[in-house]
Amino acid sequence: MSVRMGRNLGRSWHSLAILAILFFNLFPIIWIALTAFKNDRYMFTSDLAFPPTLSNFTTIFSPPLNFGPLVFNSVVVAVGTILIAIPVALTAAYVFSRHTFIGSTALLVWILSTQFIPGIVVAIPYFNLFRSINLLDTKTGLIIVELSAVVPYAIWMIKGFIDGLPREVEEAARIDGCSELGIVRHITLPLAVPGIAVATVFSLVATWNDFMFPLILTHQNAETLQIGLMSTVSATGIQWNWMSATGLVIMVPIFILSYLIRNYFVQGLTMGAVK
Repeated sequence: MSVRMGRNLGRSWHSLAILAILFFNLFPIIWIALTAFKNDRYMFTSDLAFPPTLSNFTTIFSPPLNFGPLVFNSVVVAVGTILIAIPVALTAAYVFSRHTFIGSTALLVWILSTQFIPGIVVAIPYFNLFRSINLLDTKTGLIIVELSAVVPYAIWMIKGFIDGLPREVEEAARIDGCSELGIVRHITLPLAVPGIAVATVFSLVATWNDFMFPLILTHQNAETLQIGLMSTVSATGIQWNWMSATGLVIMVPIFILSYLIRNYFVQGLTMGAVK
């Protein structure tokens, strides 16, 4: 009886721990979602029952805030970064995983070391450089900066998945006359899709949520939606309902993307842990 009670008690504590983790992770998101649909009267209340309104979303997409162009800039920068970063990271990860050359280990460690450099350290040099070559306050310049942060991370992540793929399939294709590029395209790429999906999501989230680089390197033409959050502060103080509506617009695309590739996401994390 004591053993059974101990097991039941252990399961109860396990369930309570899971519920606590879910609460602390989901409560802020739920609260932001609720506040996004509150009017000024209910903005500072804890009422869960209130008449929902879409006026906050209308406000942030109407003058003077007019966040529509900021959403466009965020999408262009995020998608543009991913379209360049993932192919580059895939080819580099394949080379590091399947080939050994002079300095390969040192180069791989150097790529990893760039992830330990605080972003603010390189932000000012980028600012001075882009000002000299007229890339300041442009989406192109912002994509270049985001690539410098995303590509090293994606290389290491995808390399871990490629390391776990069987070499025999690639060797058989090479014997059949398949070129190196053909092996990457027809064999490595399909097998590494889960890992690539995980790297894509993490890279997209990092780019989409970035605040520091757009704050320093943009002014008006290339501002992203994250910078628009600061515009929700008015003369009367922070408009929490406007800020919550903007935050919900920022979060929803990531939630949708994560849901659509959830199967690849779980499989990719599992593959990355086993070689």
